[in-house]
Amino acid sequence: MKKVYLDNASTTAIRPEVIQEMTKVLIEDYGNPSSTHSLGRTAKNILELSRKSIAKNLNATAQEIIFTSCGTEANNWILRSAVKDLKVKRIITSKIEHHAVLYTALALEKEYGIQVDYVAIKSNGQIDITDLVELLSQEKKTLVSLMHVNNEIGTVLDLERISRICQEHSALFHSDTVQSVGKTTIDLQKLSVDFIVASAHKFHGPKGAGFAFIRKNSGLQPLFFGGEQEKGLRAGTEALHQIAGMAKALELSYSNLETERNHIFELRNYLITQLELEFPAFEINGSVDGFYTVLNVLLPFSADKTAMILFHLDMKGIEVSRGSACQSGSIKPSHVLAEMLSIEDLKKPSLRISFSHFNTKEDIDVLIAALKTI
Repeated sequence: MKKVYLDNASTTAIRPEVIQEMTKVLIEDYGNPSSTHSLGRTAKNILELSRKSIAKNLNATAQEIIFTSCGTEANNWILRSAVKDLKVKRIITSKIEHHAVLYTALALEKEYGIQVDYVAIKSNGQIDITDLVELLSQEKKTLVSLMHVNNEIGTVLDLERISRICQEHSALFHSDTVQSVGKTTIDLQKLSVDFIVASAHKFHGPKGAGFAFIRKNSGLQPLFFGGEQEKGLRAGTEALHQIAGMAKALELSYSNLETERNHIFELRNYLITQLELEFPAFEINGSVDGFYTVLNVLLPFSADKTAMILFHLDMKGIEVSRGSACQSGSIKPSHVLAEMLSIEDLKKPSLRISFSHFNTKEDIDVLIAALKTI
């Protein structure tokens, strides 16, 4: 049975060149980057070259890139230190953020008594900028935390516009860019964003490696303590093979960006066309012109088909999801869709179909054929 993987927003297949790079580091360059002997110096060199490579792809400086284990860790660190160390009194976020931001904001509200405000969401999943400006008119030390590309519906935030608004209101701006790093150009010299985060496994790198961009002189303090690694901001021996793999994956993603993006755009449009032909009553959750790697669709099936739809597709070798993989064990509807859909529509099956350059038109045909048998 042919496997069809259309769940790339949850994780991606590692590129062969990345595996090659990681294997070389594991076998030959196993020194500790903090050691002063030659193996340690070689490891340190790989670490810093990886940092420079990542920084170059985002037009940042190497010292602004701090390695973490994942995007969740980076989000937790930034939000927590902003409140604890930068004396932020209020976080403005939205109810359709990833739980790594939402749950952290709630924990900080409980622990530090900070104010948490949620910007209004339009019916297409876009944030209401007028409401954001209104919220920012309150004079209180504020951090705005809004994701660049929504991991469930693919809505895109105008980073340039939001960063400008935050700057005008003297608010710090953090964006969860886990779904966009490696998939679209991000120029950190042009943007006045203070913090962004990334996770390697979202752009064909290894799991267990991520990074945070922390703008120079931000004053952020460590999340936990130990050695002097990562400029004293992130203690613990660096996972060198993961970091080298992540840098390689990002470099390849950006060097192949145009070709791969065009290929995925075509697939997404082809899927929409096929759905229009076979299921004319289907709807797109979010907007048609959402991010090119994600398509979330509400299918015109009865509510009783909802519980079994993923199982049915899985039996046919098709891997998709109903929302964030981080909450896939939950029977509750997606918190993102709950902000946008009616109670009736929430009961119907919505599917998140997310693409990579490894996908083909044949994959789409297999998915459509399987949906027709439900």
